[in-house]
This record gives sequence, structure tokens and C-alpha cells, in this order.
Amino acid sequence: MASMSVFPCSTFYYKKYHDIGTKFVIRKPIYATQSTSKVVTAETVPRRSANYASSLWSFDQIQSLSSEYVGQDYKAMADTLKDAVKMMIHKGGNQLNTLQMIDDLQRLGISYHFEDEIRNLLEMIYCNYYKTPEEWNGMDLNLKALGFRLLRQHGYQVPQEIFHDFKDKMQNFKPYLADDMMGILNLYEASSYSLEDESILDHARDFTTKYMKENQDKTDKSISSLVTHALELPLHWRVPRVEAKWFIEQYEQRADKNPTLIDLAKLDFDMVQAVHIEDLKHASRWWRNKKWDKKLSFSRDRLVEHFLWSTGFCHLPQHSLGRRTMTKWAGLCKAYLVEARWYNNGHTPTLQEYLDNAYTSISAPAVLMHANFVISVHSSNDILQSMPRLEKTIYYSSLIFRLADDLATSSDELARGDVSKSIQCYMHESGATEEEAREYIKELILETWKKINKERAHANSQFERGFIEYATNISRMALLMYSDGDGHGCPDLTKSHVSSLFFNPLQGI
Repeated sequence: MASMSVFPCSTFYYKKYHDIGTKFVIRKPIYATQSTSKVVTAETVPRRSANYASSLWSFDQIQSLSSEYVGQDYKAMADTLKDAVKMMIHKGGNQLNTLQMIDDLQRLGISYHFEDEIRNLLEMIYCNYYKTPEEWNGMDLNLKALGFRLLRQHGYQVPQEIFHDFKDKMQNFKPYLADDMMGILNLYEASSYSLEDESILDHARDFTTKYMKENQDKTDKSISSLVTHALELPLHWRVPRVEAKWFIEQYEQRADKNPTLIDLAKLDFDMVQAVHIEDLKHASRWWRNKKWDKKLSFSRDRLVEHFLWSTGFCHLPQHSLGRRTMTKWAGLCKAYLVEARWYNNGHTPTLQEYLDNAYTSISAPAVLMHANFVISVHSSNDILQSMPRLEKTIYYSSLIFRLADDLATSSDELARGDVSKSIQCYMHESGATEEEAREYIKELILETWKKINKERAHANSQFERGFIEYATNISRMALLMYSDGDGHGCPDLTKSHVSSLFFNPLQGI
């Protein structure tokens, strides 16, 4: 009998497992020998499909996109407007007006042009007004709340005790007065920057949420629209680019609007859109030209092994950035296989068991590793030294992504055949109703945001701050994508957002 040379995984079993596609080959154990090339194959069976809708935009439609907002003439116009805004910033004003201008610049989507100016203003405001209790005690609630939110957003350690008397301050508030309702709204927005165990901010969030819901119809129309918007999602949880589009339209209706800011915001939006259009066309061409003609016919173990070898992972230095990146992709493959075993065995994991795997299977850890190459000008060694401190951020961002997805898609996925999601795992483990389980998952999202906030507060380098912002945007994107259902599987749900960001210029100059 010829000697047998067995693959590294000497015995492996092929079972049907969950994936999306057309066909999957199921095989019995295979052994390769030196004397024969015969293999034993079994039948081919259909794989389950998610039946995702096709793209709303064809390749030709995407390639036909264009924008007039390119070239030196528009750049010169933008530079002139930016110079005018810088003069306004340097001219200054009182503390509240300065903070409101910073807030407007951010929400209009143009603050990235004035990062140095904003940094200098916030440093001055923090040192003069927010550093000690003696400095903030005399402020009204609106000023405290707006300053707190902006300073925490930019990494300043302003304590929650700044609001220790917020209920006393609000006893005589009148919701029909614009300043009073803005104070409530800004306190609500400030509470979204809370950390774990900050009970004052937790009480502030609950109080302001209830107050705004009860008094929304008693306030000015322009403020009422801000309140409605905030109650849907706090500003901190929103995708900045989508928020800019919405806020430009709102800001234009304000009595105190600044025409220069409007002109720059609209022009900048259209110029950035022109860049996105070219990126989208390039990506579309790349995707169309990509050839996918290899079919997977590996076992669970061999599938991951083949991935590692085919990517060169096994030959990468132990501590290289490339190896860390490929480890995330290997982890993604393994997480898919874990879910496949659960499905085929009819296993419902505990919630923690599910989350330990599902934060990887949502794919965010693999995506975020590539952010290192996109956002950083630092050396690989600097990035490697920072990554252990960023693992928590990757986990928290991925967890919010997964939980937001589950809230929107779990019912449809279970109906077509899939593993239990976080909602069902919690119901199975605790005996809760579906409604109770959904509320629990929403609370878990809130608590995870607090942990992200903590990581943001403790970032100690430019690279770490940039990476955490990138990771935070993954969480924001998930909350947008799944706010009204499966925005990935049902593209009609996000069509208006995509059109406004990529296809429709504001034409406001």
C-alpha cells in the first residue's frame, strides 16, 4: 500500500454551512496520497441565499456622473470665502457667540478648514471658563452645556459635576422661550458624551428627553425641528457628512444666519461631492474588472488555512502590520464558520457567547485595520505601538455595528434561515419578550457609546485620535444604515441619502 501524505489538517469533515451565494460543494473526508490523485466527491447542493436586491444604479449610470464644481475657479472662490470666515473667527465675540460659531462650523461640515483656529479658541475658552468650578459656577445652563459638549468632543476633561445643579436651574424654564429650550437641547446633546458611571449626565439625558417630548409643540418652529432631529439620534451619533447636508438647509432658515457661512458650506459640499463622484467611478470600474472565478470547495478548517497561505500571511513577520491586518481577516473567516456550526447544530448561544463572535463577523475589525493605511502618515512601527491601546475601540465600534444591524435585520434573517441574533439570544437566555429584548439591546448600545467616549477622552496621540474618530464613524454609519430597516439589503431605504451625497449638488452660490 502506498504511503499516505496527509494535509496539515489530516482529517476534516465537510458539512453544509451558512453562506450567501449560488452553489456549495459538500464533500466527504479527502486524503491525498503519493500514489493516486483520485478524490471522493459528493453531491452539489444549493446554498441558501439572502436574495439581496440588485444595485439601484447601473455601471453606466455611475460612469456618466459628473460635477461642474471642479477646477481653479471654484477653488479660488472657496479660498476667498475661507479667508472671510477666518477674519470672523479672529474678530471674536463673547463666549457664547464663539462657541455657537464653532458649533455651526462643525455642523455645516466646514470646520476642517479651520482646525487651528478652532483649537486655539477652545484652549482659550477652557482655560478661562471651564477649568475649575469657580469659573463655571456663574454660567447659565445653555452656555455650560454647549461648552461642555464641544470641549469633551475635542478631548478636554470637563467633569460632569459642572451640571450638579441642573435641575435647580431648570425649575423656572419656559419651553416657549428660545433660550430656555436651547439650553435643554444643548444639555441633552451634552449628555451623549457621558462616560460610564456618570449618573449626573444619565439623569440629564433622561430628564431632557422627557422634557423635550412633552414640550416640543410649545416652542419656536425652527427649534422644534432641531428637537425632533435630536430625539431621533443625538448629534454625537450622527454621520457628519449626512448631518451637514441636513443642517445647511436648517441653518439657511435661521434669522441669525451668516450668508458667508452658507455660501462656503454649499460650495464646499459641492466640491467635496465632485471628489466623491470620481472616487465612486473609479471604484465601480475596479469592481467591474475584478474577476471572481474561483469556487470554494474546502472544509471549514481548510478554508481558513487556504486563506492564510494564499495571502502570504504565514510568511509575514510575527509583529508586522501586515500580519496584524491579515489576522483580522482570518478572524473574520473563523467567525463565519462558528456561526455556520451554530446554525447546523441548532445551537442558540448565550448573549455573551454570541457577541464574542459576532463583533468579528460583522467585519468591522477587518475594515478598521485598513484604516491604518488610509488615515495615517505615521510609520508602521508607530502604528504597531498604538494598536494594543486601540483594541477596545475596535471592539466597541464593532459591537455597536453588530447590535444596530441585529435590531433592523434579525427578523428577516431568521425568516429565511439564519443563526439566532442578539435579540433572540437574550430572549432565550433571560425569558424576556422580544420588545423587552430590543430595549435591552438599545441600552447596550448606549452603554457601549459611553465606553467609546472613554477611549476618545484618553487618546494621547494624533494617530490615536484620528483612528478613534474613524472607528466612531463606523458606529455612526451603522445607526444610519439600519435606522429604518436593512439599509444594506434593501437599498431603497438609503436611496435618498446616497442621492443627496453623491448625485445632487446644492448649487447654492
